[in-house]
Amino acid sequence: MKKIILGWENLLYLSLLIGIVSIVITNKLTQAFNLSSIWGLIGQVYASLVIIMVGKLEVSHINLGNHIELGYLTIPFTLLFLVGFTNIMNIEKAQNPSILLLPFVSLVCFSMSAFFIGHSFVLITGICASLTIIFILLYGYFSCKAFVGRTLTTSIGFIIAVLSISLIKTSIITIYIPIFTLALPFTLFYFIKDKFTSVQSITVSTLTAILFGVLIFIVPFKIMWYLVVGLTIILVITQSSRKYRFI
Repeated sequence: MKKIILGWENLLYLSLLIGIVSIVITNKLTQAFNLSSIWGLIGQVYASLVIIMVGKLEVSHINLGNHIELGYLTIPFTLLFLVGFTNIMNIEKAQNPSILLLPFVSLVCFSMSAFFIGHSFVLITGICASLTIIFILLYGYFSCKAFVGRTLTTSIGFIIAVLSISLIKTSIITIYIPIFTLALPFTLFYFIKDKFTSVQSITVSTLTAILFGVLIFIVPFKIMWYLVVGLTIILVITQSSRKYRFI
């Protein structure tokens, strides 16, 4: 049994790597040849299908008190979720590297949750991704040359999407992490960035992400579920405006 689990995790790591490489290549080619953004989306779909088919990562059921089997909707639902959250940081232009503090907070929350649940893949991947972001932040601080663009943020978004799917298989409540420690603070950043300086906007958004991150570890799951439903409705409403859209 342990060999089977290790074999499955190795395939998951491999498929994640293939997915990231495909996203980077398609984004670079799209930028280099001024291709339609649809090619970037195709790269994301391919990366997601690799995760589903090779990594065997999918959501086949949802537990909301009642056990709901998705059946034929398993792959479409998983694919939509992966592509949607891959674009959770929908950045059109280069940004200050400090914006990476938002996914950093989210990845730390993933790692802590995985530690308590005992999910080694999410724990290891979350720690590695967090350390990578720290390296980029330090490089940007000391060199003053680092800028964050679509290729990097899409790759980070894909990692977060994969970690989300991995934990959702354990508990649907964990969908709280990507939505309220990244999507909501990132929407807040776009909402206030014209009213404050870039540093102030990122600081407020990051503190918001930390606040929501702390809540998942201290608020009972039943109350947390009401927060997920209520705040998700609010967040979906904001997506009617392109300015605050992340999907």
